[in-house]
Amino acid sequence: MKFESAANRARVEPTMKAPCDEMVIRSGRMGQECVAKARPWILAATILGSSMAFIDSTIVNVAAPKFQSTFHASVVDVQWVIESYGIFLSGLILAGGALGDWIGRRLVFLVGVGVFAAASAGCGLASSIRVLIIARCAQGIGAALMVPGSLAIISASFEEKTRGRAIGTWSGFTTMTTALGPVLGGWLIEHASWRWAFFLNVPLAAAVMVISLRHVPESRNPRSKRLDWVGAFAATASLSGLVTGLLESSKTGWSGPIVLSSLAGGVVLLVVFLWVESRASPAMVSLELFKSRSFLGANILTFFLYAAIGIFFFLLPIALMQVYGYSATSAGAASLPLILLMFLLSRWSGGMVARRGGKIPLIVGPLLAAGGFAVFAMTLESGGGYWKTFFPALLVLGLGMAVTVAPLTTVVMSSVDKDHSGAASGINNAVARLAGLLAIAVFGIVMVKTFAAHLEQSLPRLSVPPEAIQEIRSKEIELAGMELPKNLDANARAAIKNAISDAFLAGFRGVLFSCAGLAIGSAGVASVLVSKK
Repeated sequence: MKFESAANRARVEPTMKAPCDEMVIRSGRMGQECVAKARPWILAATILGSSMAFIDSTIVNVAAPKFQSTFHASVVDVQWVIESYGIFLSGLILAGGALGDWIGRRLVFLVGVGVFAAASAGCGLASSIRVLIIARCAQGIGAALMVPGSLAIISASFEEKTRGRAIGTWSGFTTMTTALGPVLGGWLIEHASWRWAFFLNVPLAAAVMVISLRHVPESRNPRSKRLDWVGAFAATASLSGLVTGLLESSKTGWSGPIVLSSLAGGVVLLVVFLWVESRASPAMVSLELFKSRSFLGANILTFFLYAAIGIFFFLLPIALMQVYGYSATSAGAASLPLILLMFLLSRWSGGMVARRGGKIPLIVGPLLAAGGFAVFAMTLESGGGYWKTFFPALLVLGLGMAVTVAPLTTVVMSSVDKDHSGAASGINNAVARLAGLLAIAVFGIVMVKTFAAHLEQSLPRLSVPPEAIQEIRSKEIELAGMELPKNLDANARAAIKNAISDAFLAGFRGVLFSCAGLAIGSAGVASVLVSKK
């Protein structure tokens, strides 16, 4: 979802957009001027294209419990459905934008839309969790071409006088689609199938392609140089190795050969990536930008805070549906108060930068967000109602994020010179996505270990046959979505179900306190590194 700061907005992954999405538009170079009458069509194509990626991210989180029940999958398998998309999107998004500047923004945008649509159909037709994960990888590649392409097309197609209004229109519509995505996805999941949440992208993509071919002019940057293919490969491969090692450790332990080799390979490739970027021309990530203390601080803040948001919005729908018994539609709508609050207050928080500077909002906002996570943790209890358990915490968290996101965009863009504004916005965007990607992997381990420990404490106290306890222990990695043993009486099933719910909430509570710690760390980084100006 996008949030304005005097027309700057941001996003949370999977429910918000990254801080500097909109600044990618503002920092682009003017390309070919399009005819005025074609501009509404250009906006329609870019809005629909961006919305597909944003809606899909939010729908997948709501659909996660359904993936688990349909394919009898573990929570690690469900994590892979989320992470496989994020790996390729995070690793290739900067290269996707540069490719559009080089060979043509419309061409790359259309290729991205086509790949995304075909991959969405593959997701909808998936016959197993492995097929779904592979199709999600392809979706991530398509999104890496489509998302930066849609932003660059607006920059190239609108002159300076009308670009601000175009940005506002695009931001408003993408905000609405992102907010409505979980609700629409939940309704489709509840009344049709989770597969239709993916099939929905196919007609949308067809409309985008028809509009783009007829109305969107081609544009490119004649000064664009060759692409940093080595950097793009090293970044994607490093992320793949690190995420594989972290996720698979929940299954095999830290000493497993796949875990050790994946983590080692990921670290080595990360070193290779940094070495390549320090020497490449042009570099996918300009390391020189991090010499600015404010830019460095803003990106560390982004990483900490968006890591907390990423794992929170991964676990929240699972808790709502598997522990509290919410329908998919209700689970999708549960976070609307947070999203609407951020939308309503984003312009106010943007104006606050001009009055107070960026430092104070970037300290106060994350502290409020930390309070929201802490309220969640303290009010989390099995059977608690929405207005008592979730609504107050969502308001506090929403206020904290509303105070943070617009000033964060402003600080990122003002901490570098104008010639590097495009690179700065792209890096911050990638950092936000990377944060969510790694948070789901790391805190997924915390969640599984805490769940298993609490469940182990409860099982000896239950009047359940030993073979049933053994079966439960073998399925601990499925968390609250595990199927209960058969041939149990009603009292035994109720007791086991309560023990599983309590263990899940204990793990979720621990993650929430960790999220609060990350948010406090964000405020500390801002107090030390971000300039008062």
